[in-house]
Amino acid sequence: MSSPDIQRLAARTDVALEVQNAVKRFGRETAQQQPFWKRSARKPPETTVAVDHISLTVQRGEIFGLLGANGSGKSTLIRLISTLLVPDGGEIRVFGYDVQREERTVRRLINRVSVEASFFKKLSALENLMYAARLYDLPGVYARRRSVEILRSLGLSEKRLYEPLEHMSRGMQQKVAIARGLLTSPVLLLLDEPTTGLDPRSKHDVQRFILRMRAEHDTTVFLTTHDMDEADRLCDRIAIIDDGRIVALDTPQGLKDAIGARNGKNGSTTMEDVFMALTGKSLDDDFESADDFESEYGNEATGGSNGAR
Repeated sequence: MSSPDIQRLAARTDVALEVQNAVKRFGRETAQQQPFWKRSARKPPETTVAVDHISLTVQRGEIFGLLGANGSGKSTLIRLISTLLVPDGGEIRVFGYDVQREERTVRRLINRVSVEASFFKKLSALENLMYAARLYDLPGVYARRRSVEILRSLGLSEKRLYEPLEHMSRGMQQKVAIARGLLTSPVLLLLDEPTTGLDPRSKHDVQRFILRMRAEHDTTVFLTTHDMDEADRLCDRIAIIDDGRIVALDTPQGLKDAIGARNGKNGSTTMEDVFMALTGKSLDDDFESADDFESEYGNEATGGSNGAR
C-alpha cells in the first residue's frame, strides 16, 4: 500500500493510539494440559498479569515514551498494539481501527522495530530490505531508492549496504532493523528499545532520524527505552509502567517537577530520579515477571513472531 493510501486510512481521527483497560495474562499449563509425568497436586497453575488494565491515549504526531524495568510488561503492550498478541480484556484502537476486529487495516498503518529482530544473515542489508519490500508489496525501484536513503541516513556507508549481515556488529544489524521498520513510512511506528546495543554516535543517528520522520511524514512514535536521556530528549510525554500498571503519565518536565517537589530537589531532578521514586527499581532489575512469562509461554501463541512488525 502506498504512503498516500496509508495517510488516507489514518485521516479519520487525530488520536493515533487509544488503549482502554487493556489486560493480558500469561499462565503455565493446567494439570489437564500437562503430560501426566509433570502433574502435581501440590503445585497449582501459575498466572501473571502482564498488562493490568492499562489505559492511555497518544495523539497524532506525538512521540510517546514507555519506561519500565525488565519484566514490567512494556514489550507485551507493544505486541498487543501490533496485533502479535490478543488482549484478554479491554480495547485497543490505532487511528480508530480496532486491533482485533480490523487487524489487517491496523497492520497497514503500523510497523514495529524490536530489539530481537531477525534477518537472513547470509544476505546483505540491502537484500534484506528488498525482501521486506516484496512482502509489503512496494515497487522495486522505489524500495531500493528508499532503502539506500534510510540506511545512509542511519550512518551506513554505501559499501556496507552489500555486506552480509553476519559480518556486521549487533549495533549495525539493529540499524538495519530500524531501516526495515521505516521502509513503509508507517503512520504509527512502534519502537521496542530500538537503540539497545548502539554506540553513542549510532544512537544519535537513530534519534535524529526519528525526529525527521515525525517532521517530514507526520509519523507518530510509541517508544520503549532503557535510556533515560533518550526518553527525556525525544518524548513529548512519558508513561511509567510497573508490574503491568501505569503509575505515572506526564511530560518529562512535568514528571521531574512533581518528583522534585516531593523530594525537595526542584531543578535538579533527573528522569532516573523519577523512575526510582515511582517504582523503587532500577531499569536493569532482573526478575521473573510479565515479559519472562511471555517469552516462555506467549511465543507459542504468536508462532515465535519477532522482527519488524
